[in-house]
Amino acid sequence: MRRVYRDLSWLAVLLPVMAGAQIDPVKRDLIQFGYNQPTEGKAPLAAYAYYYHNQPDFLRTNLTLRLALAPTYIDSEFGFNHGLGPNTDFALGLAGGGFADGYNEIRNGKWLEGQSFDGNGAEINGSVYHLFNPGDMIPLNWVFHTGARGSFYQANDKTSPAFELPDDMAEFNVRTGLRYGGMEPTLFPDLAMELAVWYESEIRTSAGSYGFNGDRELETASHLFWASAALSYTLPESKQNIFARLIAGTSVNADRLSAYRLGGFLPLIAEYPLSLPGYYFQEFSARQFVLLNASYTVPIAPNERWNLEFNGATAGINYLSGTAQAGNWVSGVGAGLLYRSPSDRYKVILNYAYGIDAIRSDGRGASSITVLLQVDLGKMHSKDFSQTQPNRWQGWNWLLGR
Repeated sequence: MRRVYRDLSWLAVLLPVMAGAQIDPVKRDLIQFGYNQPTEGKAPLAAYAYYYHNQPDFLRTNLTLRLALAPTYIDSEFGFNHGLGPNTDFALGLAGGGFADGYNEIRNGKWLEGQSFDGNGAEINGSVYHLFNPGDMIPLNWVFHTGARGSFYQANDKTSPAFELPDDMAEFNVRTGLRYGGMEPTLFPDLAMELAVWYESEIRTSAGSYGFNGDRELETASHLFWASAALSYTLPESKQNIFARLIAGTSVNADRLSAYRLGGFLPLIAEYPLSLPGYYFQEFSARQFVLLNASYTVPIAPNERWNLEFNGATAGINYLSGTAQAGNWVSGVGAGLLYRSPSDRYKVILNYAYGIDAIRSDGRGASSITVLLQVDLGKMHSKDFSQTQPNRWQGWNWLLGR
């Protein structure tokens, strides 16, 4: 989803995969916007803008509609609560649009525009969600997701004429994992926890060489394995919030289109954003990695509307072959000003970040500015959660003392 028709479609760049691991039981109408701009060097546009709608009891009581709509892309899912049994849901999804499958080559702090390209895509998928512990305060869910996707690549106005694009292809993917607890798809949730392990495979019908004289390869099958632990906690009296997430991943037969991509500070860019403040978005391509993110938010006004936010991240990276740079450990820090409107209808943050180990033309170190906005059109959170429905937010009942 790369550029509305070279003018507005940049708002759809990097549409997140919002709720790909559970049926959301809470009615939501959210507008999300994020923009990450480096203050030096030239980098691909890093932004997202989308409307997220989730409607339980859609048409009938056991059907949930989820919709994420960006200017050039749509991602939808129809979830059938208890469709495969009292503790098992299933869902059918459709997604697709322009500029969804492009790729940007970044090496040693430089965006290689001649080796970057656009791509469009369309997907049909299905998911099964099973709850192992109905009635428990924190849910343990098994998730199985599979789909078929078509990707169609094209050069943009900066792609080198000598650079051969990958062939258009069909891809079949499988994702499965266990999740204990979960995180809401919102900016800076007050209370949340999660433990999760995942496996994902990508199988392509068209693999082989591309690039300059076939200097890079696409694998027929790639396999990813990762685990995540996260906690967000708000102190009841002072309203200070502490958030931390540790995530680690490895892979088998990863290539440029399937490897882990780390960098940038856009917290709702994906279900598991691999954020490194101060760096270009997706600056690093990794076969294996371990990443620690942490943030601390403290109110600075009596009504708690204005807050200072501090964040940092550090990562150890085993680079994908052909994308390595000097140093396998990178870190970044940031600070910003967060405004919350009454009832949290609006959240706005302006953040400055510094990439300590970023390679740039004048040596190590780089800065970036991020703007994040969340508008809650529905305002919003359900007052209770179904303890029998498998969803990743059931543990909030326990965390909130409900």
